[in-house]
Amino acid sequence: MPWLNSTLFWYGLPIGTPLETLLDAPKDPQPTYLKFKSDYVKKPIPKEGIESIWKLMIEGETLYMQWNPYGGRMKEILSSETPFPHRAGNLFLIQYINTWVEESPEAIDRHVNFSRSFYEFMTPYVSNSPREAFLNYRDADIGANRPSNVTKIDIARTYGKKFFKGNFERLVSVKAKVDPDNFFRYEQSIPTRS
Repeated sequence: MPWLNSTLFWYGLPIGTPLETLLDAPKDPQPTYLKFKSDYVKKPIPKEGIESIWKLMIEGETLYMQWNPYGGRMKEILSSETPFPHRAGNLFLIQYINTWVEESPEAIDRHVNFSRSFYEFMTPYVSNSPREAFLNYRDADIGANRPSNVTKIDIARTYGKKFFKGNFERLVSVKAKVDPDNFFRYEQSIPTRS
């Protein structure tokens, strides 16, 4: 489908919705809450697993997944050639997306807890040792430095190995050279050694 039509899809509108609908955006949109998580899949998920995944998704009502296929030329690049290591051996990346509009603390807890329990449910179907994660889908559950103005290397190793696998220590060395004062940082950034 053309990109503009995909915008309608991501707004949750049915296929065939007129493009003019995009002009009718609400002036004060309702806040949307989000919880993202990710996984890499290295072997096919059996049919029974797929069926149980769909059943659990239906129970949660607001969680959906995006599966991005890997392979092709991507696997021809060694995982150590770039900071991004998730290449050969991955069938696809899963992004778990849970969105809701209810603002109560109970609703937030319910949706976040469902996201976490769904992630745990997926354990037998995804990568392990480490359970890999995609860097751009921010997920503090896999490790985070708090407050973000202090980046501790032991905490960073927890999420760093999931994002960068064997490239993490090399990235720490680069960071120490180009940003020794750790100016560029957030809860899941690459630390300096000190």
